[in-house]
Amino acid sequence: MSTLKVTELKKSLKQLEQKELVQLITDLYKMNSDVKDYLSIQFGGEEIVQELYKKAKKKIQDEFFPDRGMPKLRLSEAKKAITDFKKMAVDSNQVIDLMLFYVEMGTKFTNAYGDINDKFYTSMLSMYDKVAVACDKDEQLYLKLKDRLYSCVSMADGIGWGYHDTLCEIYYSIGWDTDEVKEEEEV
Repeated sequence: MSTLKVTELKKSLKQLEQKELVQLITDLYKMNSDVKDYLSIQFGGEEIVQELYKKAKKKIQDEFFPDRGMPKLRLSEAKKAITDFKKMAVDSNQVIDLMLFYVEMGTKFTNAYGDINDKFYTSMLSMYDKVAVACDKDEQLYLKLKDRLYSCVSMADGIGWGYHDTLCEIYYSIGWDTDEVKEEEEV
């Protein structure tokens, strides 16, 4: 089965009456949670975006520290929450915030449960690096997140697998005022 191309879809949609289009969109809304979230954002405004942000953050947290039961530590599920939110997010800074939250949760998890494995730390470092790159491009974003960025470095002190050292390298590669923070530590 081949799928319909976008041009073919547009052509078919143009032939429908408004009532048929409304029914088609309503059916899609009922059938697919991604469509439901997307349309909710389009027509529901900032309040809906905040609800979806909180939902994504909760999914991330639950993989590391669920309210009940043991952590599942499915990094793919936590990253999927970020990716799903990113598809609908209007504010890319919220996506960056979720990415940093993922690293914070992973670092706290390691401190709570002990060393994990190379794959785990690679995932954390990769995500932290993406946040750092975004902060390096946007000073306002960096200023907003700098305490949390540095907190990840501090929390990682003593964690093996080169995790702390690599977080330090990434953090100090940000071109804003990270040297100022370093000088404050030495005092």
